[in-house]
Amino acid sequence: MTLSGRTILLVISGGIAAYKSLELIRRLREHGAVVRPVMTKAAEAFVTPLSVGTIAGGKVFSDLFDRNDEHDVGHIRLAREADLVLVAPASADMMAKVAGGFAPDLATAVLLATRAPVLFAPAMNPAMWANPATQRNVARLRDDGARFVGPARGEMAESGEAGLGRMSEPADIVAAVEAILGGAAPGQGPLAGIRMIVTAGPTHEPLDPVRYIANRSSGKQGFAIAEAAAAAGAIVTLVAGPVALADPAGVTVVRVETAAEMLAAALAVLPADVAVMAAAVADWRAATPKGRKIKKAAGEPPRLDLVANPDILATIARHGTLRPALVIGFAAETDDLIANARAKLAAKGADWIVANDVSSGTGVMGGDDNTVHVVTADGVESWPRSGKGTVAARLVGRIAEALSQRRTAAE
Repeated sequence: MTLSGRTILLVISGGIAAYKSLELIRRLREHGAVVRPVMTKAAEAFVTPLSVGTIAGGKVFSDLFDRNDEHDVGHIRLAREADLVLVAPASADMMAKVAGGFAPDLATAVLLATRAPVLFAPAMNPAMWANPATQRNVARLRDDGARFVGPARGEMAESGEAGLGRMSEPADIVAAVEAILGGAAPGQGPLAGIRMIVTAGPTHEPLDPVRYIANRSSGKQGFAIAEAAAAAGAIVTLVAGPVALADPAGVTVVRVETAAEMLAAALAVLPADVAVMAAAVADWRAATPKGRKIKKAAGEPPRLDLVANPDILATIARHGTLRPALVIGFAAETDDLIANARAKLAAKGADWIVANDVSSGTGVMGGDDNTVHVVTADGVESWPRSGKGTVAARLVGRIAEALSQRRTAAE
């Protein structure tokens, strides 16, 4: 019951994905949350207030000026009593109104009046999601402090339509809610007192003042792991390469650019109990970066003199008495996934390798979903494709279990 006693104000906006709100309410209540639904008029075209209210176990709110509620300024009360406001599905229209500060109905009035965290789960046609106007609104909402889960990639309700725009699955949305509200109190939780290092994102290795070598990492998985670990009570330092992500709640974040800077920052955090090396570190760097832009010569591509970057995972895993008790590396592979992960496990001296397939067509590198295989000396544990928040929560649970087993064996 990770959300026991928490009040979630669920705003359901219009769209075919509104049918998922019924399963979402059920899952939130299974985790102990009190769910208070607010429906827009458009949402009522897809799912009935009777169905929503029955599963939520209470009243459904929809009218801004309700004779029975507005005597105590109902929309303000709803906004202030919530621990989190969840908008699922969040339509393009709903996000545009909130980003612009408009409040024509109860749902948008609540979103403007709340002081609680706000989490959007977008759902719309891929063309609408990709539209520059929608992306400007998303950027504005993020700047204002809102969080997002999804959208996911998949088939749309419209025949033959597919792409990025599906609402995240209820389990992934609940995991995102837990990451925000399910955090353990100081000194509590399955990882209470555990010191953890997490690396995330790419590194940028300069060739000249304009160009650099990098990997296609968004940092989303590492950031999700850091946030989930902090929610479980760990003391987390996140060493992040150049990514466009907000700092996770309850996490100390160190921003770096290059592999050398990332290694130095990680070593500075030691001693630690757990190291999760999720960053996609560039393998090579220029031996001597140019001080000026390399000019293009007709027919003559520049010759790049490259040298190997430091191996951050191997350095941490072999760091003598300061080695963390559990060192976890990541392996993004395009072929022979498990064989390459096993080879990396042995070569780096890590305890676990979390391997994922990033070959063409998987959509994993930089996306919102992940399919991972946890490779250890004892075998391979394959997990189903899930949102990165769900993968992070499961990995943190696995870490807590492993540390508990080690403590029991030592007693």
